[in-house]
Amino acid sequence: MLKLATVANLSRRRVLHGVAASACAALGGAQALASPPGALGHARAELLIRFAHVVAPDTPKGLAVERFRALVSQRSEGRIQVSVHPNAQLYGDHDEMQALQLGAVEMLAPSLSKFGRVGFAEFELFDLPYLFADLASVRRVTQGPLGARLLARLQRQRLVGLGFMDNGFKHMSANRPLLEPAHFAGLRMRVQASRVIAEQMRALGARPVTLAFSETHRALAAGVVDGTENPVSNFWTQRMHEVQSDLSLTQHAYLGYAVVTNQRFWEGVNVADRQLIGEALAEALAHGNAIADEQNASALNALRQTGGARVHTPSAAQLEAMRRATQGVHDALGQRIGAHWLADIRQALQSG
Repeated sequence: MLKLATVANLSRRRVLHGVAASACAALGGAQALASPPGALGHARAELLIRFAHVVAPDTPKGLAVERFRALVSQRSEGRIQVSVHPNAQLYGDHDEMQALQLGAVEMLAPSLSKFGRVGFAEFELFDLPYLFADLASVRRVTQGPLGARLLARLQRQRLVGLGFMDNGFKHMSANRPLLEPAHFAGLRMRVQASRVIAEQMRALGARPVTLAFSETHRALAAGVVDGTENPVSNFWTQRMHEVQSDLSLTQHAYLGYAVVTNQRFWEGVNVADRQLIGEALAEALAHGNAIADEQNASALNALRQTGGARVHTPSAAQLEAMRRATQGVHDALGQRIGAHWLADIRQALQSG
C-alpha cells in the first residue's frame, strides 16, 4: 500500500503544473480565482483562498484554520471565502510547498521542519531537541524579532510568511517504552524530512525513516517503521494508538507551523483585503495557540480513558540522559547554518 501511495504522490506532483496553469487561466484578474474540486458552494465568491493542510480538523492547526475561514467569511460578508482542505486531501508533505509556489493553492501551514528542504535551513532551529522548556519560551521566538526575521527570509523563494502556529511538544511512541537512549536501539523511527530530526534519532540509537505524515499510520500498521514522534493531539486524531502500544511523554521537541502564501497571489490582493485577511489570521492564530495545550491535554485524557496505548513518563534522570545524548545535534546544526543563529535563538529565549 505504501508503494501505491508513493506512486500516487508522484502522479499528483506531475499534474501540479497543469493544475497551476488552470488556476492562472481562471484567475481573470487578481480578485477571481478558480474553485477547486468540492468548492462549488464558493462559486460566487469574489476571492477564493484554497487553504490546504495535512492534519485532522480537530487538531490545534485544524481548529485555527477553521476559525480563520469563519472570520474571513464573516468580515467580508461572504465576498472572500476560504476553502479548507485538511488531512492531505489536496496535497501532502511531499508536494504541498511546490503546489503553493506554482499557484495550485493559495495558503498552507507547513510544519517548520519542511522549510529546511526548500532552502531555509535556519528554520530547523525549531527541530532541536530539548531547546524549548515550554510554549511560553517558544513564543518568545515566534512572536519576537527573531520570528519576524525568519518569516521575512521566505521572500527569497517568493513566499510570504504570515505568522506562526503552535501544535505543542512531541513525544515518542513505539511498541515499547522509549524512556532512555538504550530503548531506541535498532528501531526504525518515522521522521519528517528534517536533517535535525534525523540526526536526533541517530543520536538516540534509532534509524530515521522519512515518510509523509499521511502515510505514517499505514507504515506503522505494516511494520515498515517501528515508531514515531508526535504531539498527543496528532497521535490521538490519527489513531496511532491503534498501531502503537506505548506512548512515552518525552516532550523532547516542539512542533509548530508557519502560515505562508504565494507572493504573486498576495500582491494581487488589494490592500484593504490583505488587511482583512491578515487581521483574521492573527486572531485565528491567537485562538489556535491558546488552545494548543488544552487540545493536547484533552487528547491525552482520551487516550488514557480508552486504554489504547500505555502512557509512560520518563524520570528526570532519563530525560537528562536523552538531553546529553542529543547535544551533538545542536552543534552540528550550528556548523551547518552558522553559530550566530544558535546564539540568536538562545538570546531570544533568555530575553523573557
